[in-house]
Amino acid sequence: MKFGRSAVFGAFLLFASMFGITPASAQFWQCAPYARMISGIDIYGNAGTWWGQAAGRYDRGHAPEVGSVMVLKPHGKMTIGHVAMVSGIVSDREITVTHANWSRPGRIEKDVRVVDVSPEGDWSEVKVWYAGAGDLGGTTYPTFGFIYPKAAPLQFADASTGGSRQVAVN
Repeated sequence: MKFGRSAVFGAFLLFASMFGITPASAQFWQCAPYARMISGIDIYGNAGTWWGQAAGRYDRGHAPEVGSVMVLKPHGKMTIGHVAMVSGIVSDREITVTHANWSRPGRIEKDVRVVDVSPEGDWSEVKVWYAGAGDLGGTTYPTFGFIYPKAAPLQFADASTGGSRQVAVN
C-alpha cells in the first residue's frame, strides 16, 4: 500500500498529539509558569497572588534588578495580574522585561520595554510595550513591586546592576 507525503505527516501529527509530543515553539505559555521557570522564583498560582506569597520567602522591593520579577496588580481586564522578569536596566525609569502571554497570546516576548510613569518615580505605575500598538500601550498598570530571587538566574546575571536595593518590610 502506498501513502502520500501528507498522509504520513498527518499520521505523525496524530501520533505526536496522542503522546504529548509537540515542538517547543508550539508551547502556549502563561506568564506565571514562564516567569517561575526563567527567574527561579518558586511561587505558584495566578500572578496577582505572587506578591503576597513572596512575603517571608523572598526579598521584595520597589527597585528593579536584573533577574527580579515585576508583579503587576490585577487591573481592568487583566483580572489575575501579570508577572515579568527584568532582563535589563535601561535607566532609572526604564527597564526591559522578558515575559509570556502579554501582547501575543501564549507567546514569549524578550527584552520588552517598560517605563515607570509613577509621579514619584517609585515603579508603582508602569506602561508596557505592546506589539499591537508597536509602542507602549495606552494603559497604565499599577504594580506591587519586584520580587528578588535568592540567586540570580545564570542567563540574566549582570554585575552592572550592583548597588543596594530598597526592600519592603511589609
